[in-house]
Amino acid sequence: MKKRLNSKNAIIAMQKSGLSQTAVAENLAVSKEAVSQWLKGETFPRPDKLLKLGKLLELSFKDLVAIEDSHTPKIAFRKVKGAKTKDHHIEKAQEMGRHLRHLVPYLPFDILEMPPILKSPNIEYDYIRRVTLKVREDINLGATDQIDFSHLIRRFRDLQTVVIPVLWGAKQRHENAVHIYLPDSGSTWVYLNLDTNIHDFKFWMAHELGHCLSPSLEGDEAEDFADAFAASLLYPHELAVEAYNSISKQPTVGAKINHVVALANDRIISPYTVIGQVNKFAAFEGKPKIELGNGFHGAVTNFNKSFKNLSKALFHDMIVDENGRPSAIDYISKLETIFETPIFDLFRKYLKEHKKGPGFVQVVLDMSLLDARSIHTELT
Repeated sequence: MKKRLNSKNAIIAMQKSGLSQTAVAENLAVSKEAVSQWLKGETFPRPDKLLKLGKLLELSFKDLVAIEDSHTPKIAFRKVKGAKTKDHHIEKAQEMGRHLRHLVPYLPFDILEMPPILKSPNIEYDYIRRVTLKVREDINLGATDQIDFSHLIRRFRDLQTVVIPVLWGAKQRHENAVHIYLPDSGSTWVYLNLDTNIHDFKFWMAHELGHCLSPSLEGDEAEDFADAFAASLLYPHELAVEAYNSISKQPTVGAKINHVVALANDRIISPYTVIGQVNKFAAFEGKPKIELGNGFHGAVTNFNKSFKNLSKALFHDMIVDENGRPSAIDYISKLETIFETPIFDLFRKYLKEHKKGPGFVQVVLDMSLLDARSIHTELT
């Protein structure tokens, strides 16, 4: 375990007390540079200085010191637009990850080989282009062939990733997808919220695939790479070239917007992905950016309304409750078939062998206890 100063708590306490780094340094008889290094996590105070710092800032050891466990689950969120990741979001996902550890011994993957990952992932246009072209080759697709859900699902399997489809609601949830990597086992678990538009869901799946290929990245760098990877995979360079030329020929801004929406509809992806890739190509080639104005956002909103949530499309032929939820047995059967996920089989083996109750299911799937009981009954 590695200890570091909880910089966030320390800085807040300094601001409340009106203490600058210089003032803290003077009180502790150290240099300002030493305090700066503590706050940046570059060095850690000696025990006597740590004790004095805690008294000065009126912080307990627990609040002042963050203990980093090398085995702590690593978390990445694909969030609802505008949502902010807070400490309790991370902590909740890490708790889910700690429970997932119990399922690791039952994983169906070859434990002798690690899945392929990228050596030096970055977001340079040509690099992303080459990476996504290679991924397309690996799943037997040409440069401009359309990617569907089955291609992405099977690629997750090839990368030894467990996909966990969940029903987390269309608006109430903080995250649209959660990526959990367990360093001690090298296993990867991806939660995908089914209560979202089909074209957005495809992007989030591709985004999570980007995370699986770049485990060395963290934070904003990881999110930026996964976004760039997903966009290029779903709307590659070759299509962006064609689209740039065809959009540019449209006589008005309105016609350009309609053309972008039509291109997106043809590929079952978001219009934002299309225009984003087109303008990345333009920047790479030094061409003028295509401007669509504020009217584009309204057009995308209307475009989104024309699509059902994936959950409704998946369960349309099943008997559902007043919230549109299928029975536990239908839920499990459909998701095992469509997503080729081993998660429910892992549950079956672990729950029966260790005689665990529905509380375990509740934590891992982050659902209500009532729903967890129904799932638990079907699995045991």
